[in-house]
Amino acid sequence: MRRILIAACIIAWAQTVLAREYRVGSASELSALNLAPGDKVILINGTWKDQRLVVAGNGTAEMPIVITTEKPGTTTFSGNSSLLIDGNWLVVEGLSFRNGYAAKEDAVVFSARSAHCRLTQTAIVGYFPPDLTKDNRWVSLNGQYNRVDHCWFEGKANQGPTMVVWLAAKPNWHRIDHNYFGPRPELGQNGGETIRIGTSGWSMHDSYTLVENNVFYQCNGELEAISNKSCKNTLRNNLFYECKATLTLRHGNDAEVYGNIFIGNNKPSTGGIRIIGENHKVHDNYMQDLTGTGLSAAINMMDGLPNPVPTSHWQVKNAVITHNTIINCRQSFCIGSGKNADRYLSPLNTVFASNLISTNEQALDWVDDSTKIQFKDNLVERVSDKDRLPAGFSVQDLHLKKLPNGLYSINGQTPDPFWKKEQVGPVWSQLPQW
Repeated sequence: MRRILIAACIIAWAQTVLAREYRVGSASELSALNLAPGDKVILINGTWKDQRLVVAGNGTAEMPIVITTEKPGTTTFSGNSSLLIDGNWLVVEGLSFRNGYAAKEDAVVFSARSAHCRLTQTAIVGYFPPDLTKDNRWVSLNGQYNRVDHCWFEGKANQGPTMVVWLAAKPNWHRIDHNYFGPRPELGQNGGETIRIGTSGWSMHDSYTLVENNVFYQCNGELEAISNKSCKNTLRNNLFYECKATLTLRHGNDAEVYGNIFIGNNKPSTGGIRIIGENHKVHDNYMQDLTGTGLSAAINMMDGLPNPVPTSHWQVKNAVITHNTIINCRQSFCIGSGKNADRYLSPLNTVFASNLISTNEQALDWVDDSTKIQFKDNLVERVSDKDRLPAGFSVQDLHLKKLPNGLYSINGQTPDPFWKKEQVGPVWSQLPQW
């Protein structure tokens, strides 16, 4: 065993000594390199027009291959430029995509065989074709255990989600964190999601994607800012600020949604969390000044269809909704939203417990009053005359106190704004502060 450890140390030392640093000025120069663990490639400053950058190779956990720039944010890809990440333990950082669009593929693609790769400190801003009906994405995540973090995405106006996680037979375990998703204008139809995790056809496969500590600012592309279309994902500790959209559990089961903060500032149709499917846990989220109703309510559960196909709205089953704080929202909890002659299966086995609601409107809006819900230990302040609160609700003063950051403490509980203490987006960018 000792000999094996000594041999491993010698190999690691040799790799460190042999690691090289390269400077390149074009995609073709990068492709000509035979990169090894620990190698570093510096992309020279300037505008790289019509460049298809292919980052290929196999690094290691201890010695990843790094593609970086002379100065972050000053190497700009324009025209018909794109990036393919194809290998293991590859890190790409400091790039900027502007003044153009990827004509034949998505702007950034993690290949199906990529694993443990990372895109960081990178911006894609206003990078879309003049024909807004052209469908593409800015980031396509394939492979396994890949990460997109501390990036800046803003202004996608054409058809297609900003970022997509594509599923395969095995879970992908991707992480999407500390990114700034800036304003996205309304598309006027489906296909304008900011993040989509999966597809309808793959929605019953496990993904285990983690989406955390991101800022979504005025992401108004369509009804769904995040569209969850796979199983066993975690969506936590994100800020949704003035988004005319929702975090939607559209397809798939077993999602956990917690610690997210939704601030509407009374902007039109600002929404919260929409629940469809089975075994979802929605807890410890904070909603304030949202004006959305029905499908865009602060929390809403849809009715489902009998005998659904993969693209249908599946019946809600076994949802657990607990410890959420809902303040000054037009509709706090909408039950059975979307009910019609075809979509009439009411949610089953729902638990709604220990939630705090302060509103001048109805605390509960029953679109489908046949729904049976286990209500327990919920507190409500300022009940409307129209409310018909069942057992499981108490009316009391929640001792709201507005804080300097614009949020409220309620019964002494104070939201914890991660964006005040953690870097969101590239360190080289100048992004809005809240």
